[in-house]
Amino acid sequence: MMRTTERWNEGTSLQGFSAHLGYLYADKPFRERLFAARDAGFRAVEHPNPYSVPAADLAAWVGESGLSYAQLALPSGDAARGEKGMAALPGRTDEFRESVHAGIAYARRIGCLAVHAMAGIRPGDVAEAKLMATYVANMREAADAARSAGLTLLIEPIGAATIADYFMSDAQAAVEAIGLIQRDNVRLLFDVFHETNAGKDAAAFIRAHGGLIHHIHIADHPGRHEPGSGRIDFTAVYDALNVAEYRGFIGCEYIPAGSTEEGLAWLASHRQRLGEFRKRS
Repeated sequence: MMRTTERWNEGTSLQGFSAHLGYLYADKPFRERLFAARDAGFRAVEHPNPYSVPAADLAAWVGESGLSYAQLALPSGDAARGEKGMAALPGRTDEFRESVHAGIAYARRIGCLAVHAMAGIRPGDVAEAKLMATYVANMREAADAARSAGLTLLIEPIGAATIADYFMSDAQAAVEAIGLIQRDNVRLLFDVFHETNAGKDAAAFIRAHGGLIHHIHIADHPGRHEPGSGRIDFTAVYDALNVAEYRGFIGCEYIPAGSTEEGLAWLASHRQRLGEFRKRS
């Protein structure tokens, strides 16, 4: 019987590291970012808002690079006005529904199998219960549409220290929301930095709820720079993922302290650290 530590073999269950192209290689044109990530050894790429690139073009680039596209966000409203999604916003249901269909169609075209529905910023004049009722109803509909397309629908809790007044601001609240939505293709996008930035223990959350996690984001704290630049114990994080038999990508959503290339020394050392779990099995 295979022991859980053996699941960290990137060639089998764990799918490897994903480069978040909104942060990494940001000085390059979008197409070049994919190939730079591939050449650095990443297994996948991701970007929440790739919609300025025609889906046919991005599909061709993904195919040519040989990478997977790990996850993207559904269209999330007017970024210039600070909008961060619509799923919990009463009066925006039709617009949210349109974003679901547009995002799913784009994801299918580029071969991406997970879409993230952002919840939105709390309006000051709407009761919490009404926001939650709107959120649950919208997410059920979005999950059903995603299931029909063979996709997973993601919830990412983002703390108030990162986005003020974001509706889905707490990881435990996201777990509870999944229970209310009652759709088995709704999973967590769990961000180790956001959880740490909120003053909480990311590894403890993974140990408690790892079975709900579909995708992981990492960055160190403080600073949100390269893993190894701050105080997060990534050995504890990886150990918790290992015990949870996590099979997804580890998304690298960090701000390079210098150029992306100059900061990539951490990647080899973390691959080695993951490999050490297998040696101890």
